[in-house]
Amino acid sequence: MPAAAQQAPAAAGVSAPAQPVPTDIRRLTILVRDIESSLKLYRDVLGLKVNYDAEIKVSGVALPAGVPGNRTRLVLLNGNDPWIGWIGLMQFTDPPLPDPGPYPKRLGLGGHVLVVNTDDAAARCALAKAVPGVTMTAEPRLQVYEGRNGAPPIRVMGCNIFDPDGTFIEINQILK
Repeated sequence: MPAAAQQAPAAAGVSAPAQPVPTDIRRLTILVRDIESSLKLYRDVLGLKVNYDAEIKVSGVALPAGVPGNRTRLVLLNGNDPWIGWIGLMQFTDPPLPDPGPYPKRLGLGGHVLVVNTDDAAARCALAKAVPGVTMTAEPRLQVYEGRNGAPPIRVMGCNIFDPDGTFIEINQILK
């Protein structure tokens, strides 16, 4: 498998806006119990590149978690784009946040789905399934979605997992 995923093909039936929109999605930061366990999935399986790894103190205000002065480790990872679509992993190290217990096995209100496009979904799904703490909810399979604006159907190979901290992820590969 290549180290980095190929760029996703342009979405059929979707074009760039005539005028730029005011917002880009930069990053999703996930609070995790054990950053090293999370890196086994995000870095080692999905192939995201670590571009920042530091201990920081939080104010307890801007990020409403913990209390002022808590120490955390923040790791930022990116895919193919140097600006958008990053993932942050943050572990409160001193003191740790209280363990919330088991994470949900089904999504509900307030839940979210992180969708990643990769170079070989079937292989990466198999690797993800082997990571301790990962729960696979749907094995790799072909899904076909209606095309947009009269474009041909969109064919996607992928699987679905919960990461070790309960973030729901769709690992997919857009097929031609």
